[in-house]
Amino acid sequence: MTVRVTCHCRAVELQVTLSEPLSNARRCNCDFCAKRGAAVVFAGPDDVAVVSGKDDLSLYLWGTYQTQHYFCRQCGIFTHHRHPNLVDGYAINLAAIEGAHPQDHDDMPWLDGINYFPDDYTKATR
Repeated sequence: MTVRVTCHCRAVELQVTLSEPLSNARRCNCDFCAKRGAAVVFAGPDDVAVVSGKDDLSLYLWGTYQTQHYFCRQCGIFTHHRHPNLVDGYAINLAAIEGAHPQDHDDMPWLDGINYFPDDYTKATR
């Protein structure tokens, strides 16, 4: 499924081919993800294209400085992040996908990001 991803102010627009349905959305319990509260779905390593606003994307690195978290520098909305294991590709902010609504996914699983290891990241727990 190909989707349009935008920040709040629409300065950043991505075209993303998801590797899974929206119903697979999940949250991560690592310190950073838990604080921002974003639910994500995944896309492959070659399936994210910046359509507009490349200069408006801001990169945030923390901890091991391996996961690349992208935000709009104008409105601050998280759009996506790239995993350190490039095979894992990208996590896309569900709320930034046009037409997607996190509240439609009440029983959302949680990823164990606190104990993150690249090979285990896609194993969600309830």
